[in-house]
Amino acid sequence: MRTTREPDGPASAATPADRVIGADTTTDTTGSPAPASAALLRRTAGVVIVGSVMSVLDMTIVNVALHRLSEAFHAPLATIQWAASAYTLALAAVIPASAWAMGRFGAKRTYLGALTLFSLGSLLAACAWSAGSLIAFRAVQGLGGGLLMPVGMAMVMRAADPARLGRVMALLGLPIIVGPVAGPVLGGWLVDSASWQWIFLVNLPVGAVALFLAAKLLRSDAPGSSASPPRLDVPGLLMLSPGLALLLYGLARGGEGGTFTAPDALLPTLAGTALVAAFARRSLTAREPLLDLKLLRDRTFRAGIVTLTLFTCGYFGSMLLGPMYWQQGRGMTATAAGLLGAPAGLTVGLVMQIASRRVDKVSPRRLIRAGIAVGALGMALTALQAGSAEAAPWRFVTASVVMGIGAGMVMMPTMTTASRDLPRARMTAASTLLSINSQIGASVGTALLSVTLTEAGTTPTGFRTTYAIAALLLTLALLPASQLPTRRP
Repeated sequence: MRTTREPDGPASAATPADRVIGADTTTDTTGSPAPASAALLRRTAGVVIVGSVMSVLDMTIVNVALHRLSEAFHAPLATIQWAASAYTLALAAVIPASAWAMGRFGAKRTYLGALTLFSLGSLLAACAWSAGSLIAFRAVQGLGGGLLMPVGMAMVMRAADPARLGRVMALLGLPIIVGPVAGPVLGGWLVDSASWQWIFLVNLPVGAVALFLAAKLLRSDAPGSSASPPRLDVPGLLMLSPGLALLLYGLARGGEGGTFTAPDALLPTLAGTALVAAFARRSLTAREPLLDLKLLRDRTFRAGIVTLTLFTCGYFGSMLLGPMYWQQGRGMTATAAGLLGAPAGLTVGLVMQIASRRVDKVSPRRLIRAGIAVGALGMALTALQAGSAEAAPWRFVTASVVMGIGAGMVMMPTMTTASRDLPRARMTAASTLLSINSQIGASVGTALLSVTLTEAGTTPTGFRTTYAIAALLLTLALLPASQLPTRRP
């Protein structure tokens, strides 16, 4: 039988956005929101998947085209890289406001606004006339992209019955299959065969389809009571959004420079950490905080968050190593490096589809811990292969596929397990916390492994050491995963 978690506190502890229950759900005789129909759930998931594919494709396509953009705008590569960094910083700054926006305007309106903003940013980026304008328009894209993931996930989580949540989360993992595999190939083809503008213009037809489907298929939800509309926690927003942006900026600068002690990396990192810590303290005492951190008092949710933090640090941080190893360590082209990385990306997506459904039927702790162990083993095997300059490519690819099997068994199943038994009214806050956690974990891991590789050097020994540290981070995730539930859902 499905057990009920002990309450985290009185109902009034939820934020205004969390108390909003739109028409995506119905209400039973106890006043609790009941699951939506299967048809509505499929429609909602379908719309969110289309929007997610557009966002994931955009990130992977732009990364491939940075060198061509540097040539087109006659700007140093370090400057053009801010086209990617500006997107990430804007994304991190707007995610904290997603819960309030859903409570104030409704989830459907917020999602439509995010799609519109992302599509508009794509059009403006295609019309950029300088490196500065491109960076500014990428920030506009980031504001829209930052709302797509938490709002879309919240709509699906609120509409899904807990017993079906794993299957639904598996569907939300489909963009992870498409993005890393199709993005680099599509981006390279567009840049080589057409022009750099098309890496942004390709978002417009997808955005138009997503807007049409969202307007037609998403059920309108009430933005809250007109008598007491949710209030925006302005002090909290002024702490958390700039804090996250400064923290990610400092980590990025540290990764680029190969050290965290340089003033341009250390100062923003410390300032961002201080602002985030101040927000955390305020969130635990404020009457209507921007983000309800009291969710972390729930043992399962807390264990899931910490597990994902350590795993995403090691896994997403290591994603920068593969292309550098093939191009700088083995002298291969960017296209060849992308193709050699495709098998691991496909493996992650395919295994995720299976594992996310199995977590509805088996012990979450056993499944996720097994995935962490397999992922750590694959990362360690990759370290061994990277330590040899003459290792056959198929051996390296095989090791990365093993790592991909583990990643597919961990990420979506952990998110599902962490949020499955939460009160449905708190799913909005949960999805926002999970989105912020993913951004921070990936940024910390990328910066840490970048600094490690810079200090160790882009030699076989350097790559082996860096991959070994990534394997250690994955292994550490076994500790919090031991606190996940052993019972079947």
